[in-house]
Amino acid sequence: MRALAWGSSPVDTIACRDCDLLQRIPPLPPGGKARCARCGETLVSRQSNPLDRLLALTIAAAIALVIANTMPLMGLSAVGREASTTIIGGAREMWLQGSQITALIIALCAVIAPAAHVAFLLVVLIAVRRPPAPRWVGEMLRSAHLMEPWSMTEVMMLGVLVALVKIAELATVIPGIGMYAAGAFIVLMAAIIVSFEPHEVWSRVEWVDGTAPRHPGRDADARVPQ
Repeated sequence: MRALAWGSSPVDTIACRDCDLLQRIPPLPPGGKARCARCGETLVSRQSNPLDRLLALTIAAAIALVIANTMPLMGLSAVGREASTTIIGGAREMWLQGSQITALIIALCAVIAPAAHVAFLLVVLIAVRRPPAPRWVGEMLRSAHLMEPWSMTEVMMLGVLVALVKIAELATVIPGIGMYAAGAFIVLMAAIIVSFEPHEVWSRVEWVDGTAPRHPGRDADARVPQ
């Protein structure tokens, strides 16, 4: 590994998450990584076609979320009677039975926040395909990060599974398409969060003055494995 000297090509400046050293990140080839010149921590990694992969995962997550909220989550069969419900239907029933606060929390964390998170990500990933992206893309990205902690579909699924174990002694539980779709949505969102690289998006967003981002300075240079 070697330190890269400052040249005329545009670079980015970033602080190491571990040692706080401010460093310049040179343009990386597909699959390349930049490591901290002081502690060796990976600062930035560039995947091959990262935005295309993320867009495909986000579209798949949006489809899974729609199915999870429109198809039955599970069905119950007891003494010859059967019943089924969706996530939205469960929140509605809680509202009608007087548990308005619980219904609102379920609607927010299992429906509204995940839908908003996916919608914001879709808009961002589509807008940055042709750089420079408009400045409002940055606000959409911040909104997506704001919605992420409130998206708790996995918590809802854990609660459903715990309830299923208890209900199974009293009735026959039939998993619905919505439950499989919710499980697929959780897996897809985990893949999106792991592979999402904000640096790749911000590098394509237009600055306030309409210019492309440039970061001249005299700070340290990150090391790129050779």
